[in-house]
Amino acid sequence: THPHLATTPHAVRMSAIAFSAAPCAARAFRAPRRANRASRAASRPLTVRVAAHDYDYDLVIIGAGVGGHGAALHAIECGLKTAIIEGDVIGGTCVNRGCVPSKALLAASGRVRDMKNADHLKMLGIEVTDVRFNRQAIADHATNLATGIRESLKKSMEGLGVDILLGAATFKDNHTVSYGNKKVTAQNIIIATGSVPFVPPGIEIDHKTVFTSDDALKLDWLPQWVAIIGSGYIGLEFSDVYTALGSDVTFIEAMPKIMPGFDAEIGKQAERVLVTPRNIDYVTNVLATKVTPGIPGVKPVTIELSDFKTREVIDTMEVDACLVATGRAPYTTGLNLEGAMQIETQRGFVPVNEQMQVLDKDGGVVEGVWCIGDANGKMMLAHAASAQGIAAVECMSGRHQVLNHNAIPAACFTHPEISFVGFTEEQAREKGKDEGFEVIVKKTSFKANTKALAEREPEGMAKLIYRADNGQILGMWIMGLHAADLIHEASNAINQGLAADEFKFAVHAHPTLAEVVDEVFKQVETREPTPVSR
Repeated sequence: THPHLATTPHAVRMSAIAFSAAPCAARAFRAPRRANRASRAASRPLTVRVAAHDYDYDLVIIGAGVGGHGAALHAIECGLKTAIIEGDVIGGTCVNRGCVPSKALLAASGRVRDMKNADHLKMLGIEVTDVRFNRQAIADHATNLATGIRESLKKSMEGLGVDILLGAATFKDNHTVSYGNKKVTAQNIIIATGSVPFVPPGIEIDHKTVFTSDDALKLDWLPQWVAIIGSGYIGLEFSDVYTALGSDVTFIEAMPKIMPGFDAEIGKQAERVLVTPRNIDYVTNVLATKVTPGIPGVKPVTIELSDFKTREVIDTMEVDACLVATGRAPYTTGLNLEGAMQIETQRGFVPVNEQMQVLDKDGGVVEGVWCIGDANGKMMLAHAASAQGIAAVECMSGRHQVLNHNAIPAACFTHPEISFVGFTEEQAREKGKDEGFEVIVKKTSFKANTKALAEREPEGMAKLIYRADNGQILGMWIMGLHAADLIHEASNAINQGLAADEFKFAVHAHPTLAEVVDEVFKQVETREPTPVSR
């Protein structure tokens, strides 16, 4: 269940509610360039009226994480009386146990890595003789950042008139939710309860020597040797932190190669830059079938390794600590979804349609109930949750809005960073084979970029993946300095349905890292204009 807060809700007569649709819709979603904007504007209703009911709110959101926060702010902008229920702390996973504190640790540890890289500094004419850091001060930086942003989120909602209700939420029906010893009713309810770390069976968590990312972000101590189960984004980012601060790392990966979800070419380069030169090794095709906690400085953590295919125990590893980075699971228990509305979750994920409306066990829409973010499993990213929340508010306000998940970017904040949007090259070629179109890939290197050379950080590349017949952008991958900041040109192009050659004559400031993206688009062959479907 997810938690909430409270000022006593005031009843509102829904039949009296009418609001202008155009302002919030225009700011939140810009129409594709090729769309006939005049006809779209003419067909859009100026007001939306709801049926006469005595509901406390137009909208109640369960979960005050990034997704719930984004939905709440957009709902207020659209004129909806809104409350948000939170049973833990404002900000959810991202602010308190994820994106925010992890970036603080990465920023601090990254500075340490840079300052200790004497060869790199020497090329810039800098000499540093002694680099020291304070572990607790770095940990405090992460905690303080999360606290500050959490307070900012709370104030932003309160300042706009969002009522914050505290308590664990449980559905009574599709318009009624109880929290604590109170209840609240709403025309629409959004489930935005997020997720928790997934811990496979056989792994015993003691929160000290065997722990998930929730505990790792506290940086309570720096083990000499850390095993990280899983080599995805979470594992990679923590390997970056730990090795920068002096720890050795071993990845334990069930797949045949580390970073299995990455574009293969980017993955190889990431291994060459982020793994091989550092105090990192790895084992693949194995499962950590049993993990027994240790005692820091007294007894090691014991990890039983089994063959991925046969499940036979093949080795035992002893390390100082073990981080379990095996993904996340939806946090939807306790909501009473099946009892109240006959909603059957799928491994905890709430089924939804493309408008984020919740579906019952027969596939029918549950009127007035929506689900966004990690709880629906469509794309487990904080900014995806926020975008889904905005789209859901648009739909419940009478404006059809479907989020293009292929246009949502993602990033891994290692040093250097990795970012992407859309398909990997392998996925795109498989899609082309199935659907009968040719795939073209264009690449460029950071070694040809003046700004990267000035920084003496030329490692990295960008690759653009698109269709040969109509120029539709299928994906883009970037690894290099500030890659996370460079991906948005491609993600916005995909969202707007723009073809790859439409960027060929774009101008980028010189010298900037943005020219890496410019260079790869300039390689695209000019073609005759052909409509690209979104």
